[in-house]
Amino acid sequence: MKKILTFAVLGVLLTAGCRKIEVDGSIKGDDGGGGTPGESTILSGKINADRTLKEGTVYKLRGVVYVVDGATLTVEAGARIEGEKSTRGALIVTRGTRLIANGTKEKPIVFTSDASTPSAGDWGGIVLLGRAKTNSSFNGVAGVGEIEGGVNNADGLGLYGGADDTDNSGSLQYVRVEYAGYAFLPDKELNSLTFGGVGNGTTVDYVQVSYALDDAFEWFGGTVNCSHLIAYKTLDDDFDSDNGYRGNVQFGIVLRDSSRADISKVEAFESDNDANGSSLTPQTAPVFSNITAIGPREKSTNIGNSLYNAAAQLRRNTSTSIFNSVFMGWPTGLLIDASKGTPVQGNIIAGKLVIQNTTIAGCVVPTKFADNTDAATGWTNTDVSNWFGTAAYNNEILAENEAVKLTAAFNYANPDFTPQAGSPLLNAASFAHAKVSSGFTPVTFRGAVGAAGTPEGDWWKGWTSFVD
Repeated sequence: MKKILTFAVLGVLLTAGCRKIEVDGSIKGDDGGGGTPGESTILSGKINADRTLKEGTVYKLRGVVYVVDGATLTVEAGARIEGEKSTRGALIVTRGTRLIANGTKEKPIVFTSDASTPSAGDWGGIVLLGRAKTNSSFNGVAGVGEIEGGVNNADGLGLYGGADDTDNSGSLQYVRVEYAGYAFLPDKELNSLTFGGVGNGTTVDYVQVSYALDDAFEWFGGTVNCSHLIAYKTLDDDFDSDNGYRGNVQFGIVLRDSSRADISKVEAFESDNDANGSSLTPQTAPVFSNITAIGPREKSTNIGNSLYNAAAQLRRNTSTSIFNSVFMGWPTGLLIDASKGTPVQGNIIAGKLVIQNTTIAGCVVPTKFADNTDAATGWTNTDVSNWFGTAAYNNEILAENEAVKLTAAFNYANPDFTPQAGSPLLNAASFAHAKVSSGFTPVTFRGAVGAAGTPEGDWWKGWTSFVD
């Protein structure tokens, strides 16, 4: 976390008896995007009727596009949607609407830039807004937040949150989101994929974000559960959680570029209860399991971009927990940060913030504590080291990444996250703790990927794209 547009609106009846879809400009039979006769491939303004985007057609997001009035936007497997660079296209799925984008391994859905030579920040990404609980407030209304990125307007189409933790904002499966995110204001950016108050009735499974200008995935409150996530060459944070997010996330891959990092300092995990580190509820308390977070340093002697911070920065009264994971090649592995707000170590003492069965490798500083400089808490680096090293937690620190024995973890153009024979990640997981004993798939390995040739070992292959 670190223009409102004015639209010329033309209502077009898609079929007899249907509501209208508001679009920018005129509709032609085929405007060069490969659409079927009578269909516009330019999406703009407000989509206020159910619509399906078809395979074999390239659609373009022109400016900020809102799905409104209870509409469902369905995207067929194999479809391609491009954010228009010149207008900073973005897709906002507002409260009470749904995005159904279910690709397949053979036919993933691709949201990307329309630029001939794309680059990070070409367009605004996807924002899902739901009615699940958050600890945000807006204009004095508790539980409702204004999503970052400057997309809220007089109609409140950028608001999120409510009282329904089972809310359903749709489904994303086998989806790639590329070159998205931009900074509307400092610390008020659009991410590649943003969740605001999204409920656990929503499905998010097999999603890759590549070349995010800001965060890859950011959750503001809500309870949505996610699995099989990939963040490739993100500029800022990969998994950012705030404002009462309480979902489960399992099987996630982070692969960073040693030369690319945001000025705000970056991490694979960044988590706050809120920006002030308050005691507002619901408290940010997601549970992550089976994450492989590969940082900028293949060897501990490498440096990379100086703006890299830590694999995980847990701060501002968060209760984020991490299990069965591996952090590799970061300046610092785990940073417990008490520098602002309610000291986060109180959640450690209370057993709400838990890290177990996790490996830190190739990090010069495996664990670190940042105290409050105005009011010292009494904790030190030693306290964090001793806590992480508690024998019953079964955590592990390895001096170099080679000891993890992943096949080609730092090969940006052709990575392979598979643990080789003899890897300490194999047969090293546990799902005995109450936080992971239900709602997760029990596997035997740490990290995101299991043995080669198994479904757990090959899930990341075939639908992804790694372009160096």
